[in-house]
Amino acid sequence: MARVMVAGSAALDFVYQVDVLPQRAEKYAARAVDIVGGGCAANAAVGIARLGGKSQLLARFGKDEVSEIVLGDILSENVDTSACVITNGARSAMSSVYVDEAGERQIMAFRGAGLAQDPELSELSADAVLADTRWPEATRQVIELGRALGIPAVLDGEAPVPVELAAAASHVVFSEQGLMDFTGMDDVHAAYAALDLPGWCAVTLGADGVLHPGGVMPGFKVDVKDTLGAGDIWHGAFALRLGEGAGEMDAMRFAHAAAALKCTGFGGRKAAPSRAEVEQFLKERA
Repeated sequence: MARVMVAGSAALDFVYQVDVLPQRAEKYAARAVDIVGGGCAANAAVGIARLGGKSQLLARFGKDEVSEIVLGDILSENVDTSACVITNGARSAMSSVYVDEAGERQIMAFRGAGLAQDPELSELSADAVLADTRWPEATRQVIELGRALGIPAVLDGEAPVPVELAAAASHVVFSEQGLMDFTGMDDVHAAYAALDLPGWCAVTLGADGVLHPGGVMPGFKVDVKDTLGAGDIWHGAFALRLGEGAGEMDAMRFAHAAAALKCTGFGGRKAAPSRAEVEQFLKERA
């Protein structure tokens, strides 16, 4: 069982299923609503645990009702939360998320207030690390510890991506928005070609797959109900397979399958698949 330390954001998501995404200042009616744990790092940690890995989360919270709900949910998924930092008087992160008929989502995020700046982590025991950009101090420490151990250190490249963090990681997987912001360019392929980082780099293209050093690996076609959390599940699955000793191509295909299956269910990470489901999905598409 590979061990993955995941550092970054954890939040509570209020997910509304709507016909169309809001465009004007007026009232809208939702067909359904769900309250689920969210945040890039927390979603990835849960995804890793469901895929058979042993995940540990390094995230920050305020001592409030939100943290009680989020941490309780994460613990129920067999994720180790012992490294999480809770601050008295701080406000935990939360979001309102709208998901339309096509499964596309719109997010209004509150990223917390008064949260801890410095992570309380002095050592690391893992086979891989994964970090987002929402808690730079924790990201820097986890990536540096991972590189010192000689294990894969994956950065989830959501904007803004500090240059020093991208340069420190062994693997950087940008979102399209993250890549555009990082390079200041508005064409994905040109921006990717312009990257000058020491590690392995890729960029996720949504349903079109992932652009990587060898070209584009297409995504799997599925009946999409909800894309919320799909990228986070992708990153978690990718880091897990690297931690298990797989190469990047194998890890990407595995991550494609995990993300595709997540998209077939509503409710963010609630639809994250099991290892058996991913392996069966890949077997049917061999």
